[in-house]
Amino acid sequence: MKPFLAQSLPLVEINWVGLLPLIGQANRYLAEYNGVLYTFTNPELLLSPLTTQEAVLSSKIEGTQATLGEVLKFEAGEEPQLESKREDIQEIMNYRSALRQAEKELQFRPFNLNLLLKLHSTLLDSVRGRNKARGFFRREQNWIGALGTPMEEAQFIPPEPGEQLTKALHNWENFYHMDQPDALVQLAIVHAQFEILHPFLDGNGRLGRILIPLFLYEKKILSSPTFYLSEYLETERDVYIRRLRALGSEPEAWNLWIGFFLKGLIEQAKSNVHKARKVHALYEALKDQVLQLTHSQFAVPMLDLMFANPIFSTTNLFASAALEGKSSVPSKPMMMTILGKLKSAGILKVVREGRGARAQILALAELVNLCEGNQVV
Repeated sequence: MKPFLAQSLPLVEINWVGLLPLIGQANRYLAEYNGVLYTFTNPELLLSPLTTQEAVLSSKIEGTQATLGEVLKFEAGEEPQLESKREDIQEIMNYRSALRQAEKELQFRPFNLNLLLKLHSTLLDSVRGRNKARGFFRREQNWIGALGTPMEEAQFIPPEPGEQLTKALHNWENFYHMDQPDALVQLAIVHAQFEILHPFLDGNGRLGRILIPLFLYEKKILSSPTFYLSEYLETERDVYIRRLRALGSEPEAWNLWIGFFLKGLIEQAKSNVHKARKVHALYEALKDQVLQLTHSQFAVPMLDLMFANPIFSTTNLFASAALEGKSSVPSKPMMMTILGKLKSAGILKVVREGRGARAQILALAELVNLCEGNQVV
C-alpha cells in the first residue's frame, strides 16, 4: 500500500439531488436543537456535564475506559485506584479543555491551522502521545493498522509528510472557509478530509471530532458549540471507519460518506434535543425546589455551580462560590446548612463521607445519571 493522494477540495462528484432529503432533515433538526439552546440563559453552564460526556465518548473511541462519573469524581478529589484510569481521565479532561480553548479563540479570529496546532498541544499535554511531536504537524510517515502492525500491512497510509501534506492542509483550511451550497455537506467533507490527512502522529481522531461543534458554531448554524457527534460515531464505529477508508478508492464513496454523516447529524440532533430539554426541565424543577427548601438568596447560584460540577467536594464548592460570586458569598456555615437541606431532601447524595481534613464529596445524582444515560449515582 502506498501513501494516499488526497483529492483537492472542493469535490466535483457530490450527488446534490440524491442527498437533498438528508440535507433538508439535518438542517431542520439542527435548527430545532439551536432553538432549544436559545431557551437556556446559559447553555454552556447547564450543558457542561454533556460537554464532559462528549469528551468521554470521543476518547472512548480511541480506547479510554473512564466514565463520566469517574471523571467528575476525580475532579472532586476522589483518586482512581488504577494509574491507567488516571491517564484516561487526564486525556478526557484535555479534550474538554481543547474544546473550551477553541471556543474562546473563535470569538476573536477565524479557525486556522495555528489554532489547530494549539489544540493538538492541549490535547496531548501530559498524557500518552505527549512525545509524538505535540503541537506540530508530522514530519514522518504514519499509518493505520492493528497495534504493532508494520507499514507493509497497514490498513491505511495517509499522505506523505512534507510538501504534499502541507499543500493538502492549506487546501483543507481554504475549503473550511469557503461558501458552499450546504454547510453540513461541507462539514462532512471537512471532517473526513482531516482524517484522511491525519496530520499529526497522535490525536487525529479526537481533533477531527472537536472540529464538528466548532464548525457549526463558526458558521452560525448553532449559537453555542455544544453539539457533539461522538455518541453516534461510537455506536456506529464499524460503519464510520469503513466509510472513511473507502474514500477515494470506491465509486460513490464520498456520497455514501456524506449520507452517513448527515444521518449522524439527524440522529444526534434528535438525541441532543431530548437530553437538553431534560436537563433544562431538571434545572427549572430543582430551582423551584431548592428555593422552597432553603429560602436563601444563595440557593440558585449554588445550584448553578452544582450543574457545572455535578459531583463536587464541599471545599471546592465553597472556593468556586468565592470565585464566581459577583456580590456577596455565603459563609461556609450557611453553605453547609443549605447542602444539608438538599441532602435531606434527596437532591444531593453522598459519594464520600468527610473525615478530618478530607472534605465530603456530594453528587447531584439526577443530573449525573441523566447525562451518563443510566443509574450510576
